[in-house]
Amino acid sequence: MAKVNFTPALRKEYEDLFNGCIIKPEKTAAVEAIIGKLLAKQSVYQAVGDPLGIPWHFIAVIHNMEASLNFTRHLHNGDPLTARTVQVPKGRPVKGTPPFTWEESAIDALTMRGLGKVTDWSLPGTLYQLEGYNGWGYRLYHQHVLSPYLWSYANHYISGKYVADGTWSDTAISQQCGAAVLLRRMAEHGQISFVDQPALEAGSQPLVVPYSMHKSSDPAEVAKAEALQRWLNTFPGIFVKVDGVPGEKTSNAYKSVTGGYLPGDPRA
Repeated sequence: MAKVNFTPALRKEYEDLFNGCIIKPEKTAAVEAIIGKLLAKQSVYQAVGDPLGIPWHFIAVIHNMEASLNFTRHLHNGDPLTARTVQVPKGRPVKGTPPFTWEESAIDALTMRGLGKVTDWSLPGTLYQLEGYNGWGYRLYHQHVLSPYLWSYANHYISGKYVADGTWSDTAISQQCGAAVLLRRMAEHGQISFVDQPALEAGSQPLVVPYSMHKSSDPAEVAKAEALQRWLNTFPGIFVKVDGVPGEKTSNAYKSVTGGYLPGDPRA
C-alpha cells in the first residue's frame, strides 16, 4: 500500500482532530478501564521503548489495538508468540527461534518500521505513526471515515471499517477504543505529554466563567464552560476534558494560560 506523506496540512489536521476530540459519554468508563491497564504495565513498555527512543505510551496503545494487551501475542498483529507471525506482516521476527518473548517481538515490530530516536514524536507525528501502523486504507480509499484505529469511541467516528483484509463495510462499527482517544484521555489526566507541547503561547482572552465543581442546570452556562474548555485546548500542552464543569482541572489550565485561577476558585 502506498505511504501517505507527512505534510504540513496533515500535521495540522492531526492537531485539530486531537484538540477537538471528545470522548463519547457512554464510552468514558471503558476508556478509563483501559488506561488503568496501560498504566499498570508502564514499566514494561518503558523497558522496551526507552532504549529505542520510543515513547512508552505509543507502544502501549498499539499493544491494546493489536493484541488487546495480551503479552502472549505479537505486537505486529496479535498472532501468538509461539510461532512467527502468520498475518501481515508475515514471518516476523525473521531472526530467533520461537517461542518468542513479548519483548523480542515488540522490538522487532517497532524497529522493522524504522521507529526510534530520530522519529518525529510530536503530537501530530505520533498520530501519523499510529495511523501508518494500521495502514492507510481509510485515508486513501474511504476518506469519508476517519480511521477508527485512532478515533473510535470519540466524536470523530460513527461507523465504517474494514471487517477483513481488503473487505470494507460502511455500516460496521469498531468495537475497539481508538489509540488517539486513549492518548487524549491520558493527556487530559496529565499522565503523558508530547515533545512539541512544552510551553504555552499567548492568545485572545476567553469567555470567563465562575469556578464550580458541578455542572450548571442552566444550558447557557454549560455552553459557556464548554467554550472555555475548548479555548484552553488550543494552547500547547493543555488538554482539558470538554464536559461543561469549570472545576479544578479547568481552573488549573486557565491559570497556566492567564496567570490566574477562575473567579470563585478558593485558591484565587
